[in-house]
Amino acid sequence: MLELIRNHSKGWLAKIILAAITIPFALFGIDQYLSGAGGKVPVAKVSNDEISLQEYSSTLESVRTRMQAQGEKYDATMFDSPAFKQSILDGLIMRRLVNTETVNANFQIGDKQLSDHILALPEFQESGQFSEEIYQKTIKQNGLTANKLEASIRNDLVVQQARDGLASLAFTPKSTAAQAVQYQYQKRDVSMAEIKASDFISQVTVRPEQVEAYYELHKEKFKVPEKVKMEFVLLSAAGLINGVSVSDEEVKSFYDQNLDRFQGDEQREASHILIGFGVSATDEDKQKANDQALEIDAQLKTDPKRFEELAVKFSQDPGSASKGGGLGGFGRGAMVKPFEDAVFDMEVGQISGIVESEFGYHIIRLDGVTGTSPLFEDMKPQIKADLIFQKAQIKYAELTEEFSNTVYEQSGSLKPAAKKFNLTVQTPDWFSREEGAKYFKGNTKIMDMVFSDEVVKNKRNTEAVEVSPNNLIAARVVEHKPEAPRSFDEVKPGIEALLKLEQALKLAEEKGKVVLTKLEAGEQDETLDWIPEVTVDRKTAQGLTESVMNQVFKINATKLPAYAAFVDTNRAYVLVKVANVMNVLDGDEDLKKRAEAEYERALAQEYVSSYGKSLKARADIEVNQQLLVGSQQP
Repeated sequence: MLELIRNHSKGWLAKIILAAITIPFALFGIDQYLSGAGGKVPVAKVSNDEISLQEYSSTLESVRTRMQAQGEKYDATMFDSPAFKQSILDGLIMRRLVNTETVNANFQIGDKQLSDHILALPEFQESGQFSEEIYQKTIKQNGLTANKLEASIRNDLVVQQARDGLASLAFTPKSTAAQAVQYQYQKRDVSMAEIKASDFISQVTVRPEQVEAYYELHKEKFKVPEKVKMEFVLLSAAGLINGVSVSDEEVKSFYDQNLDRFQGDEQREASHILIGFGVSATDEDKQKANDQALEIDAQLKTDPKRFEELAVKFSQDPGSASKGGGLGGFGRGAMVKPFEDAVFDMEVGQISGIVESEFGYHIIRLDGVTGTSPLFEDMKPQIKADLIFQKAQIKYAELTEEFSNTVYEQSGSLKPAAKKFNLTVQTPDWFSREEGAKYFKGNTKIMDMVFSDEVVKNKRNTEAVEVSPNNLIAARVVEHKPEAPRSFDEVKPGIEALLKLEQALKLAEEKGKVVLTKLEAGEQDETLDWIPEVTVDRKTAQGLTESVMNQVFKINATKLPAYAAFVDTNRAYVLVKVANVMNVLDGDEDLKKRAEAEYERALAQEYVSSYGKSLKARADIEVNQQLLVGSQQP
């Protein structure tokens, strides 16, 4: 530990864990228990720098915990999405790339700057003073050394120094920023009317020769796609689980060897009702939210047993409302400070008054307090399931080469592979390339092989293809139907309807342009059926379609009412009217300053992001998709 930090150490009883590095092990997903091959193989390499599975997993869980705790829109299934997992890894990759650049550019953080930063970190403090005990406890729980932790923090500071330098280059004139922000926060009173193509259908006649001409010109559109009936066998880690066992001794051994990682500080279980307001909320918006919170609080004082009912009905936290406001357990540092202070000052069963945070007004109930270490019997089922899955993954990895060789060497049938690996030969219904790709979760490689001449004509097995992590497939074609044209009589009714609609839409557009000219000249058209006006902003469409909203904020609203129009393909000519414009930032200097700061941060982030993309394009990056995504069914 740096000597300067030792000299400033005070306080001994704090219960705080550094969330960015310390994630309770019990929160980890299945693949986070991997300690064999999966634990040693990096999830990615950036040049010669490895990103470990543990580092990736800790970051993923940190994001999950933060989103749950801070009342953001939380969807647990999002964290199982390959795209979301990739985005987390991309962030770690970018960090490595920027770190390399800072080393090359000789960015440095001195010992004094490092120690001052660590001394000031609230995660290592008790009663406002740095605690050596908390610091050493964090190091121990994460299997680190002081030198490793300090090197990591030093790297973070160097990267932040580089990011700040890049962000400062994203300069925009103050007048430009003010105008952009004003526009971004503007509200508009909007209405719309449609001149429908269907109203002109009766005026349209389509001649037989027009239908025939369209058919001849667009024959490529009227084809039955090539289709195959195939069979396949699937070797998967999930399918190997039944053949894997884990003894109670192995589970207990894993628990004992990783006890430090299971340990955590005091956990509090709480529920809350959130009446939220955003960063752009006006004083009036906040007052309305406060009034609603006071009303709910009064109802709870009359009947505390209605807490879950009122949470489901009124809470604006989508992650907990449907669960009666339940947030589960969390420790210090997981929630925003006003929320945390209230929860850790309450008795079990107590309902707080109104607690204000940056997310809105909370009414909190403390549901329970748990100890510092989960019992073995509580952890046993989860650890056993995770160790079984780990073994199944290892067995899958061992069998993939043998499976691939079998389907290649005995390419005339899938039965030998099915028998050898105890698999079922599956036979889905007929499908085209596109339908097959959907069946295999977007994997086009297997479809390219299935529809290749060698497989179709020679009835040979495809190569084994990993259609998703831990799922290896080999297929062969049983029957084949080539692409074929649809007859004219078969498609004639559809072509007639299409041509009528096209011509009717042109008539609607012609009328609409005449009407638009009248409206812009200040005249009214009594035939138009305008919808009732709605007030919209950039984030709130009030039921208007994306196409309409795209027009609303393009309209020059210097002179009101202002109009625009567009063709909604195959449906109507749409007229859009802006009747009034409200500049939300006018007269609210605090909101204006926050909004301009937001804009500058976004601009700086975009600049840093662009720079990062250029680094990534030049880098040598390898990603282990199998470890990244985990088990999925095809």
